[in-house]
Amino acid sequence: MKIFGKRDWNIGVRHGEWGERFACKYLRKIGYEIVDRNVRPCKWDLRYEIDIVAYFKDTNTIVFVEVKQHGSRSPYQNRLRSVDARKMKLLHTACKAWLRNKKWKGSYRFDVIEIYGTPDDEATPEIDHIERVRLFERPDRFINWSL
Repeated sequence: MKIFGKRDWNIGVRHGEWGERFACKYLRKIGYEIVDRNVRPCKWDLRYEIDIVAYFKDTNTIVFVEVKQHGSRSPYQNRLRSVDARKMKLLHTACKAWLRNKKWKGSYRFDVIEIYGTPDDEATPEIDHIERVRLFERPDRFINWSL
């Protein structure tokens, strides 16, 4: 069993931060406004984190974005391979907490952006923006939490 050393962990964090910055730049370019990054709306548990909270003015929608950075694309692996059931549950709780904390009454949705490339590559990374991933009971609609 290989245990990750400090160097391996730092490379993963550096690549993840680069991927999030690249995703923010991409979202701004296509008309989104970045509201917040690396949000931890659940103070009791730091595992609940939202990579990017964006606002899409055209549809008055809050978009929660999970960013996944991969070194390269493989034809043998499917989309959303990094967002497993455990991660989906954590994201669902974090997004619901953000909506409650901000008292957001408008529409919202959940997207995943997969970035294929590394900061060391000279080629422009490939982006796969997967919109409207099923994370909520009723996508694109507000759920009245007071009931």
